Amino acid sequence: MKTIPIYLCLSLFCFLFNQTGTKAQIKEKTLAIRGNLTDSISGKPLSSFSVHLSSKTAVLLKTSLTDTNGRFMFSELPLSEYFISAVSIGYQSRRIAVPLQKEQNADLDMGNIRMLPATQHLAEVRINSTKPLIKQEIDRISYDLQADPDSKAYSVLEMMRKVPLLSLDAEDHIQLKGSSNYKILINGKPSGMVDRSPREILRSMPASSIQKIEVITIPPAKYDAEGLAGIINIITNRKTDNGYNGNLNINESGPRGGPGFGGSFGIKQGKIGLSAFFGGSIYDTPETESFNERTSFGSSAGNLRQQNKELSNSRNGYLGLELSYEIDSLQLISAQFNRNLNRSDLHNQQLIILNGEQKNSRAYDLTNDNKGKGLDLSLNYQLGFKRDKSRLLTFSYRYSGSDEEQQSKTSSSPDEGYLQQNGKQFSENTLQLDYIQRISKIDMEAGIKSIFRSPESDFQYHSFDNNNGNFELKPLLSDHFQQSQKIFAAYNTWQFRLKDWGFKAGIRLEQTRSAQNHFFLAPALAISKKVKINGSLNFGFTQRIQRPGIYQLNPFVDRSNPNFESTGNPDLKPIIGNVFQLSYSIQGKAFLNFGLDYNYFSSLINQVSVFDPLSNITRATYQNTGHASLSGANFSVNYPISPRWNISSNSKLAYAIVEGMSNGGLLRTEGLMYVVSGSTGYSLETGWRFQGNFSMNGGKISLQRKTNAYFNSSFSISKDLIKKKLSFSAVCSNPFQKYRNNRSEISGPDFLQITETETYFRNYSLRLNYTFGKLKEVLKKNKRGIKNDDISN
Repeated sequence: MKTIPIYLCLSLFCFLFNQTGTKAQIKEKTLAIRGNLTDSISGKPLSSFSVHLSSKTAVLLKTSLTDTNGRFMFSELPLSEYFISAVSIGYQSRRIAVPLQKEQNADLDMGNIRMLPATQHLAEVRINSTKPLIKQEIDRISYDLQADPDSKAYSVLEMMRKVPLLSLDAEDHIQLKGSSNYKILINGKPSGMVDRSPREILRSMPASSIQKIEVITIPPAKYDAEGLAGIINIITNRKTDNGYNGNLNINESGPRGGPGFGGSFGIKQGKIGLSAFFGGSIYDTPETESFNERTSFGSSAGNLRQQNKELSNSRNGYLGLELSYEIDSLQLISAQFNRNLNRSDLHNQQLIILNGEQKNSRAYDLTNDNKGKGLDLSLNYQLGFKRDKSRLLTFSYRYSGSDEEQQSKTSSSPDEGYLQQNGKQFSENTLQLDYIQRISKIDMEAGIKSIFRSPESDFQYHSFDNNNGNFELKPLLSDHFQQSQKIFAAYNTWQFRLKDWGFKAGIRLEQTRSAQNHFFLAPALAISKKVKINGSLNFGFTQRIQRPGIYQLNPFVDRSNPNFESTGNPDLKPIIGNVFQLSYSIQGKAFLNFGLDYNYFSSLINQVSVFDPLSNITRATYQNTGHASLSGANFSVNYPISPRWNISSNSKLAYAIVEGMSNGGLLRTEGLMYVVSGSTGYSLETGWRFQGNFSMNGGKISLQRKTNAYFNSSFSISKDLIKKKLSFSAVCSNPFQKYRNNRSEISGPDFLQITETETYFRNYSLRLNYTFGKLKEVLKKNKRGIKNDDISN
């Protein structure tokens, strides 16, 4: 533990040393504007209020949040005329002119700016100032969905394409900087509903029920060290005032999809507050075709072709609740409850032809039935201190559990069929203690944490017995797997500012006790430098770890496809990643971000496929083999051409190199991956809005697998009704292409496997969104809670 103060002292020394080099620069005439926001009735300071600095031509230049004492400040400004605007829910907005200052290095104190409480209902308040859609912070980028009118027309999953650094692959799986190794949090906390099936849940979740999405690329030490690419934090509409507010969305889509609903609700009365988010959907996929073709080389040369017809359907539902009670001005207790259910069914008709001869063909009829449910329960107690308002102590407990049942039944000709069942359970108990304090100008955070996990799997294989006409259990092909895991962690984070420099440094220690014990020390460093009026330069470095999840550890052998088997590996070790990041951003009327990053991963977990010529089966399992590097650049821009017309674009370019072993041979795969997306929208005075989106994804590569590129487009029209409380929208996705062919190639030293899957691409959807509310006073929430973000999806 002595390494913690040594590391922090060295970091602080480096920061101060870098700072001394700036003093010799030639100073230009600059202006600093400061002030305090106070309640006009009580005179109390107002914290976390948005303060906007704009030019005399109404161009937004900077945005700041008031501190705990209601203070705000804009520094290093060229001498000019400005306007200060203060906006917050429950108060009337203020706009104040700042006169032109002629003195060199003027320091203008605006004094106390008194904010008047709003007298009308929130749903009837009109704020004309433009909310920033994208915000760059020292270690993350946030996207405000409530500031994007298109959130009323799309789901959370569909809106991911508009968020910088995020994209969707050909199967609508989320990618962060081109990687699938990340963690998703709901309101800063882990949730089983997005751990097991994030695509299905987020596809059914209306974007209008979400406040914002944070992409944390350099996670601070307070977060678990898991998630190689970073963290996606989805913040729901939980900011509830004294009164109530809510949002309700109903939708219908087809031919792929079905009916769905979702929304959020919050109510506060006195010291008690309750918030909720909920939803459900039916998602049906019409029949499509696909084929699998494997060609083997050498002494066992041959060809196998599978032709498939399949259709599927799924049902999803979720509910999240949070209850809070203010014991007094210093004590707050809160509880969270999350529940989700899902079920999916797939029917597949398959014809297998060996070496192109019909006499060697076999026909299969496969049915997959999957059921799952998840539960999260947490309790938080927060204690403040009278003498020092910056001190805060939080104790948290969390339970998370999930159950999943998978059943595959196959009937075949001329062979008989079989039945395989796989039941997976996961339980987790977490205890955490967090402490924060402001020491001089430094914000310090520290905490300890214990996690107790117990994943297990019970899988059984039955074959059909012709003698009695029943399925009989095969003990040699059945087993029970369980692997407990204990994680003990401690962290310390320091954050402070020196003029235009911002620093956030921390260290996290994690001790894991399981079948394979290991110790991990994770440093995290983020530095930002203000450049001119509204620019910032950001640098970050961190080390991350990815522990294998139950799906990768489970030794259950999936034999649902007779010629292609897959299984897990209980002996897997964690992946270790090193992340370097450099970016430059401009935040004003337009948002512009350009970034470079480099990632190196050791003990890489790859799914390795090996062809067995004796059984004519390709077997895939997970192995710690080789390493990988990813060098990339990203670019994002959002620009309002006029008050009614805006454009935005996100792009990511990366070069990947993957090396590893397969069947005793060294494999190396490298290539370029890219994602380019753009959108534009135009609003009419009558309340109509037209929107167009497109994206081009260049496919992915791994040790043995490559996928093809694809193009995606969508067009929407929406209309605001009844004082913008009710809105209607219609969306057409991919109108120029009915089907999309997803192609993947898996290669080994002695085989090449090509899979082409037909996906229903052209789709239509309708949405109706309604908002309501009557609010007065902001609800207090716990500032700390449990965040378990350390295991693979």
